[in-house]
Amino acid sequence: MRTLVLTLLLATTATAHAERPITVDVDARSVARRLVSAHLVIPAPPGKLVLRYAKWMPGEHGPTGPISSISKLVITAGGKPLAWTRDPVELFAFTVDVPKGVTDIAADVELVLPESGDFSSGATATESLAVVSWNYVMLFPEGKSSDDVRCRASVRLPKDWKAATALPIARQTGDRLELAEVSLTTLIDSPVLAGKYFREIVLADAPRARLAIAADSAEALAVPDDIVAGYKRLIAEAGALFGGRHYKSYTFLLTLSDRVAHFGLEHHESSDDRMPERVFLDDDDGMRRRTGQLLSHEYVHSWNGKYRRPAGLAPGHFDVPMQGELLWVYEGLTEYLGMVLAARAGLDTPDNMRARFALDAGQLEVGGGRAWRPLADTAVAAQQLYGPGSGWVSRSRSVDFYPEGAMLWLEVDAIIRARTKGAKSLDDFCKAFYGRNDGTVGVVSYKLEDVIDTLGLVTPYDWRGFVDQRVFGLRAKAPVEGLEAAGWKLAYTPKLPAVEKVSESLWKFVAEPWSVGLVYDEHNSILDVTPGSPADRAGIAPAMKLIAVDGRAITTDRFRDAIARTKDHPGMELIVQHGDTFFTAKLDVRGGPRYPGLERVKGSDDLLTAIFAARAKP
Repeated sequence: MRTLVLTLLLATTATAHAERPITVDVDARSVARRLVSAHLVIPAPPGKLVLRYAKWMPGEHGPTGPISSISKLVITAGGKPLAWTRDPVELFAFTVDVPKGVTDIAADVELVLPESGDFSSGATATESLAVVSWNYVMLFPEGKSSDDVRCRASVRLPKDWKAATALPIARQTGDRLELAEVSLTTLIDSPVLAGKYFREIVLADAPRARLAIAADSAEALAVPDDIVAGYKRLIAEAGALFGGRHYKSYTFLLTLSDRVAHFGLEHHESSDDRMPERVFLDDDDGMRRRTGQLLSHEYVHSWNGKYRRPAGLAPGHFDVPMQGELLWVYEGLTEYLGMVLAARAGLDTPDNMRARFALDAGQLEVGGGRAWRPLADTAVAAQQLYGPGSGWVSRSRSVDFYPEGAMLWLEVDAIIRARTKGAKSLDDFCKAFYGRNDGTVGVVSYKLEDVIDTLGLVTPYDWRGFVDQRVFGLRAKAPVEGLEAAGWKLAYTPKLPAVEKVSESLWKFVAEPWSVGLVYDEHNSILDVTPGSPADRAGIAPAMKLIAVDGRAITTDRFRDAIARTKDHPGMELIVQHGDTFFTAKLDVRGGPRYPGLERVKGSDDLLTAIFAARAKP
C-alpha cells in the first residue's frame, strides 16, 4: 500500500509540473509615461474559463490588487477576439468561453501606474527607474493553488537600464530579461527593480545577499563605506539571531526617489524598499538610520511572515480573503526584531532605538481607541486600517499591531530574561521557531497555539494568560510594562526628538499630539486630533485647515514657537478654516512643548542595552 501511495503521489507531482506554464511577457519600456503592458499565453481547455486577477496581496494584508488601474484587456484565441464578462459581484474575476479545438488563449493587458498611494496602489516609476510587480498584469485560472500554477516570465526594459530580482535569470537579450520558470506564488513574490542609474553591492557570499539600488541620479548611488559595512553586519546579526536562513539568495531592492511612494514591502527572497533620493547624499544621519530600520524590518520578514506565516495569511490563492488575527506576531514581532537588529548591526544607535520606543509609547498613551478596541481587533481589521482613513485615528486606533506589538514582544523578551536570570532571551525563541531546517525555502504556517507552545518550551510561564490580557483584553493604559521591565519608563521632555524630525521630513507632517493635540500635513490640513486635548476641547476636527497662529500665517516654526510661549504665557490662538467658513479657536495650552522620552527606573537592570548589544562574531 505504501508503495502504491508513493507512486500515485509521484505521478501526481510529475503531472502537475508537466503542465504547460503561463507565459507572460511584460513591456515596461513606457514606464516613464506610467504605462505597463503584458502579453500572456494561458493554457486553457475548451469550455467556460474563469480568469482571476490577484486581489489579496501578501504583505499588504488586504484586497489591494490594483485592478482599477487596468486600461485594456483583450482576450483572443487563434488571433480571434473572445468576448469576456466581469463577475458582477467579484470584480476581480473574468469569464470567457474557450472554443473547441483551442489549447490556450492569449490576453493582452495594459495598466496605468498610479501617481500616488502605497503598496500595489503606489507610484512605482519615474523616467529613470521602475519597480515591476508581476501582480499588476497577471491573470490566472480560477481554482488552482498558486503553488500549482507554473509561469515563465520576461520583461522588456528601457534601453541601457539594468535590473535585479530574486528570480533566477535564464537569459538576457538586449532589453529583454527572461526569467526561469517558477510558480505563480514565487513570481508574484519577486518584483523586478530596474533603472538607468543602478548599482549592486554584495553583502554576503554564502548564501548570497546583495543590495541593489536604482536611483533618479547617478550621484545617489554613492553609499558610504560605513553604511555598506552596517548592511553586511545586518546579514551576520540576523544569522546569529535566527540560527538558520530560508532563502537561496536575498536581494534588497532599494529605490531612491522623491517621486515614488515611500514604504517597504516584504518578499521571501527580496524586499521592495523605497526611500528619498538623497538618503546617502545629504549629511542626515537620521534619514540613513531610518533606511537601516526599514531594511532590517523587511529582512526579518524573510523568517517571520514568509518562511513562518500565520495560517490565516497563507490561503494558497490570491483570490481568497486573508485573516490577519496574528499580525501582532507577523508585524509586531518583526517591528521589534527589526529595531533590535538595526541596533546590533550599527545601522542605528541604542539611543535612537530608545527614542523610537518612547515615541511609540507616547503615541499609544494619547490614543483614546485603546479603551474600546483591543489590540487583537486592530489585527483582524487591518485591511480597513491601512491608508489615511477619515481622520480621528486617535479615537478609532490604526495599525497598532506594529508599535503595540513591538512593546508586547519587548515585554516577552524581558520576562524570559528575568525568569531565566539572563540565561535565555527572545533570541532563543527565534532560533526555535524560525531557525529550524536551515537552507529550506518554503512556507511553514502556524497558529497561536504554536507560538504559545514554543514560548513555553523556552521558558515556563502562563503565556496564554499573558496573551489573553495583552492582546485580547481592553486596556486603556498605555502598554509600557515592557519598557519598565527592561529598566526604563516613559517620561516627557521639551525637546523634539531627532527620530520624530525624520518622520516628519519623510512623510510631510507636523505632530504635536501631546501639547496641543494636533497632527497636520504639509498643506496645513489637520490629520488627527487627540481626544481630550486643548485642540479637541476647542472644537477642532480632522479635515479642517490651519490658517494662522497667534495672529500670523501658519508655518511650522511659528506653530512651535507659539507652543514654546505657553510655558510662561498659557494659551494660543488659531484661525481655522472649515469648508468655506473660518473661525478663531482659543486653545488652553500650558507648559510649553511636550514630547515622549525615556528615563531609567532606579534600581533596575538596563535590559535595553543588553538587548541592543551585537551578537555576531566580527
